[in-house]
Amino acid sequence: MALFNIFKKKKEEAGPEEQVSRQQELNEGLKKTKEGIFGKLARAVAGRSQVDEAMLDDLEEVLITSDVGVDTTVKIIRNIEARVARDKYMNSGELKSILREEISALLQQSDSRRDSFGLDVKEGAPYVVMVVGVNGVGKTTTIGKLAAQLVRAGKKVYIGAADTFRAAAIDQLQVWADRAGATMIKQEMGADPASVAFDTLKSAVANGADVVLIDTAGRLHNKVGLMNELTKIRNVMAKVIPDAPHEVMLVLDGSTGQNAFEQARQFTDATQVTSLAVTKLDGTAKGGVIIGISDQFRIPVRYIGIGEGIDQLKIFDRQEFVNALFGE
Repeated sequence: MALFNIFKKKKEEAGPEEQVSRQQELNEGLKKTKEGIFGKLARAVAGRSQVDEAMLDDLEEVLITSDVGVDTTVKIIRNIEARVARDKYMNSGELKSILREEISALLQQSDSRRDSFGLDVKEGAPYVVMVVGVNGVGKTTTIGKLAAQLVRAGKKVYIGAADTFRAAAIDQLQVWADRAGATMIKQEMGADPASVAFDTLKSAVANGADVVLIDTAGRLHNKVGLMNELTKIRNVMAKVIPDAPHEVMLVLDGSTGQNAFEQARQFTDATQVTSLAVTKLDGTAKGGVIIGISDQFRIPVRYIGIGEGIDQLKIFDRQEFVNALFGE
């Protein structure tokens, strides 16, 4: 059974009260983003009776300054312009509904690829996730929270400390592994990261693990160096489990706005990123970055971080995200 579907089934089986609570938690986590985008939007449409060129110019500025991204903003504006031209008249009261539809459509394009990257845990070999991202984005914390949720779901989890360039990274990961109830494989600082990944997979296979999470160095140096390092890790893992890694998850800090776009470009150039985790959304008004990254890179957002607690790493749900932004 796909591991993603374990969480999905849990969500579907949740009662109405639990579903409301989950939506309320997400609403609170995205409060700053909602206030940032829709506070600006309310000011842009105040006192206007219809959607005209001036209003669309203001909407364009709102979206760009909310870190949706220029390319995605232009796409949204063009689609709204086409609807205005088709319908001949559109009042400002309809703009929120239309904007919601446009954002939903962009996120749905990413969601359509989602099932093909499900964490497909099967008997006989562990499912391997290689986690990448620069230092400071919450990569280690994301691994720890995900491990805790998987262990709670009854899965045997191994963590490989392949970020061997910082002793603090290894120590921090050990704390999270202990807290989560996962097994961590590590070597000394400065060891070959590929060697750590190899040892982790060998141990995981020998001990019947269900999931392996491989941490990697967060240095964003030159593209060639990054590519070579990640390629070496991938090749070594494939010697133990032929199709490993099954998923390459890029962790991005949502509060960095446009810097998150650049990091996504760097890592997608360096390796085949198959999913995203966007962290620290509770402390920023820049959550619009999810919309742009989903649209521009066509990579599904798998998880979002909306707080420091273990349970505040959430599986990304398009409908819940849009509901939180639009106050429903």
